[in-house]
Amino acid sequence: MSPESEADLPADATADALPGMLPEALYAELVAFRRDLHMHPELGNQEFRTTAAIKERLEKAGLAPRVLPTGTGLVCDIGGDPGGGGPAVLALRADIDALPIPDTKSESPYRSTVPDRAHACGHDVHTAVVLGAGLVLADLHRQGLLPRPVRLIFQPAEEVLPGGAAEVIKSGALEGVGRIVAVHCDPRVDAGRIGLRQGPITSACDRLEVSLDGPGGHTARPHLTTDLVTAVARVVTDVPALVGRRVDTRAGLAVTWGRIESGHAPNVVPQHAELAGTVRCLDINAWRQAPDIVVAAIDEVANLHKAKSEINYVRGVPPVVNEPVVTELLRDAMVARRGAASVEDTEQSLGGEDFSWYLEHVPGAMARLGVRTPGERTVRDLHQGDFDADEAAIRVGVELFTAAALLHPTR
Repeated sequence: MSPESEADLPADATADALPGMLPEALYAELVAFRRDLHMHPELGNQEFRTTAAIKERLEKAGLAPRVLPTGTGLVCDIGGDPGGGGPAVLALRADIDALPIPDTKSESPYRSTVPDRAHACGHDVHTAVVLGAGLVLADLHRQGLLPRPVRLIFQPAEEVLPGGAAEVIKSGALEGVGRIVAVHCDPRVDAGRIGLRQGPITSACDRLEVSLDGPGGHTARPHLTTDLVTAVARVVTDVPALVGRRVDTRAGLAVTWGRIESGHAPNVVPQHAELAGTVRCLDINAWRQAPDIVVAAIDEVANLHKAKSEINYVRGVPPVVNEPVVTELLRDAMVARRGAASVEDTEQSLGGEDFSWYLEHVPGAMARLGVRTPGERTVRDLHQGDFDADEAAIRVGVELFTAAALLHPTR
């Protein structure tokens, strides 16, 4: 998609007075950087090439990035002394990993060169945005125009439950941080715009794996067996209904199955069955109760059918809950750059995002970054092999983050 396809939105007069606009040469470099990442996607905790590329560019700008102890991902400070009692740090976070799916954009000159790997969630765009913002802010710091320190966080393994954010936090990356912000590509929002919402903007997402066991036998004598196929079928159909009735329906606690396997012959009642799925929840308090509720429901149905259950409930991520003050900081930053028409309200999604783990420690907010070419009729979605982004979104993201850094209060 061409960089010139950016939405023509009115700019607020404040933008002229706010420094830190993205130079055209740097914008072109960021587009090329994003395309290089897109062609060379790496899965979570394997992002060695990506980490090296980011590190090399930041060092070229005179910065001192630090690779995380896990060997992938890095952090980089710009300005100030984060441990010296000065102004609180504003952290800008990007995720750098790709997905294990094939890139189906056969006509794209920058399609993935790695089989069954693709940047189908826009993490390459997020990375280019934070890199670009860091380079612009480093230049402002050299001019004495950066009022407070900024930390760039390039996080690995966002797509791997429970997410790479936990290791980043464990490494001390939030020390001295007062607020943290991020963007996530949204193919339903036009490039040139962002979507914002105070409060929950994503869902909690956990993984659920269940095994059922019992004595099998001949299908001619099911009364002498644990009818495991029926048992697993009842778990599939009854558990979501039970779970949905054991919390406030507004919490949106939902179990959805993605895999079921049992048996190998039509005349044999099997001894073992497996199913797996996800647990999603819109409300953080209900999410904290979810493991007990879901496990109890599975056991209840399994026991009714005399099946022995073994449950592996894998904690994923809580909802991203945007803190109101930081959400309004992003709104003010976008309005300052591009006017009030560039911001739209967005709904809470059922997707999960491990940015939520940072918000357990410091206030922050995530904006939805529009990546749809204005006027485009094709309906695209995340985690699909044909996903792509209007690269004008890179400019918008850089402008958003640089303005936020300049408007960010010192405390």
